Amino acid sequence: MIFGRTERGKPPVEPVTLKILVAGGFGVGKTTLVGAVSEIKPLRTEEVLTEAGRPVDDTSGVEGKNTTTVAMDFGRITLREDLVLYLFGTPGQDRFWFLWDELATGSLGAIVLADTRRLEDCFAAVDYFERRSIPFVMGVNCFEGVARHPVEEVRQALDLDEDVPLVLCDARDRESAKEVLIEVVQHALATAAARREPVAT
Repeated sequence: MIFGRTERGKPPVEPVTLKILVAGGFGVGKTTLVGAVSEIKPLRTEEVLTEAGRPVDDTSGVEGKNTTTVAMDFGRITLREDLVLYLFGTPGQDRFWFLWDELATGSLGAIVLADTRRLEDCFAAVDYFERRSIPFVMGVNCFEGVARHPVEEVRQALDLDEDVPLVLCDARDRESAKEVLIEVVQHALATAAARREPVAT
């Protein structure tokens, strides 16, 4: 587009917009991932952790964390001229899960982030998407100074189906996070295509 007009001979492209959820346990890097890839200033609904929340918020393993998402994170990334992703980061604590159904409506797929120090924190998110047949990719966030485990070991520990992609990533790094987003789009589209195929009789 030049000075508000499309180039001669090129019709304007109307991009396809897709909704992707970023889920996982408390302090796993959801807000960080959305912020790392978003081309707009991400919308964040973070609040400071308080003494009143200590009995409910398990901060073991993330003792330095002092804020939490209470509604959602929102960001946007253009993967191609004709493909835009809207990213919705979900709140990690159980008490905010009533928001998940609203956020999941109309989503193409999801990323479930995991921290190998606290794998059990992502089980509920995995169950949520499996029960609703929402395609998801498992993203193992490789935190600095934390031992890395072979992908197959992590898959076994999570008891993931073979058809669920599992990728290692760094939620702080734009290119790494972008690769996870590409993976979830490809997986979701392949899943949708497979569901449309007629069953052979």
